[in-house]
Amino acid sequence: MTQLPEITAETTSTQEDKLRRDLLIFACAFMNFAVVLWLAIYWLMGLQFSTNIPLGYQLVSLGSLVYYLKTRDFAAFRFIQLTLFLFVPFVMQWSIGSSVTSSGVMLWALLAPIGALVVSGWRDSVPWFIAYMVMTVISGFFDYYLSSGGEGGIPMKTIGFFFALNFAAMSSIMYFLVRYFVVEMDKIKTQLDLQHQLLAEEQKKSERVLLNVLPSSIAQRLKNHQGLIADGYADVTVMFADLVNFTQLTESLSPEQMVSLLNTIFSGFDELSEKYGVEKIKTIGDAYMAVGGLNRAQTDYTRDIADLALEMREFLSTHADLSRFKLGIHTGIATGPVVAGVIGTKRFIYDLWGDTVNIASRLTDEAVKDVIQVDKTTYNRIRNGYAFEPPATINVKGKGEMVMYRLTARLDDAQRSVL
Repeated sequence: MTQLPEITAETTSTQEDKLRRDLLIFACAFMNFAVVLWLAIYWLMGLQFSTNIPLGYQLVSLGSLVYYLKTRDFAAFRFIQLTLFLFVPFVMQWSIGSSVTSSGVMLWALLAPIGALVVSGWRDSVPWFIAYMVMTVISGFFDYYLSSGGEGGIPMKTIGFFFALNFAAMSSIMYFLVRYFVVEMDKIKTQLDLQHQLLAEEQKKSERVLLNVLPSSIAQRLKNHQGLIADGYADVTVMFADLVNFTQLTESLSPEQMVSLLNTIFSGFDELSEKYGVEKIKTIGDAYMAVGGLNRAQTDYTRDIADLALEMREFLSTHADLSRFKLGIHTGIATGPVVAGVIGTKRFIYDLWGDTVNIASRLTDEAVKDVIQVDKTTYNRIRNGYAFEPPATINVKGKGEMVMYRLTARLDDAQRSVL
């Protein structure tokens, strides 16, 4: 069975990778647009200087984007873009003069560690942040020891304007990158919550199907990926119940009517099995098999099986939709050790094996309509609470002659006191 955490983790990884790619492409496009706008404002203000660095940046940036779109090599694209984000602003600052004359253009380099944090994760962002700090220190060294102190012909008003522009633009890029990341992560979380809910519902359906096939303890062991499941029980009570006259009845019924009738009968039996806390093992044609004692907490399971057999017989004779068919049931009950386990890998079943099972089956075969036959062990265990006919002897294949008793009814408290 596919585990829910594995599915959700795979979905999250795929969506996060797509989000990181989209964020880096968005940052690449925004930075190229910002460079053009930045240069245009400088030129409109009459401040002309070499455009080789901005032009070179755009050529390399767009070239890496084209390379990525063709090869889908995101690692190379990410490295090139983060490298451009980190070094080009410092080179631009040095080409203009100092941090003052360039209006703090080096602030744009902060996009490298911030971008790495968003598109790569916090571990991969650490080297980029360290590199940014080293470049900042180097730039400060140049300003302190090499700057002439002039403004390079750039008016202070212009320097102040571009300080505000650089801070506003860089802050906007960072804000919108982080905002886009947060919004998209919220969308991913919403999608994952929906998928988780749908998967949880499907898992519940699968578990219900499994519990309809297997006892709950066995179903749990299968869910935990346990290998071969085989258990020995020193004492359980096994019951087989066969319908009487059902084969002849089906000759006069359509397939739909026959299945509907069986469904009504066995669904009623299932409810009774649940009522008495015993495990239904399987149905074989028109036969029903149940066992008491698999649940370690259940101590009076032999009486529960006896009560179940009596009530199943009553159910067939009194049910409004069944009484008109005049169906009967013959039942065999035996108590003793069994081996239980799951066999098969597809359409697996939980079954019981051993002499106890064989005896219960043989007692069923020897019984006639509406008769419940039990072995001596079962009789000795419940004889004080139930009415029985005198013992009889039957010949069991592989066992020879054995004594059996016919269970007729449950005794009330008054009858028990007389006994």
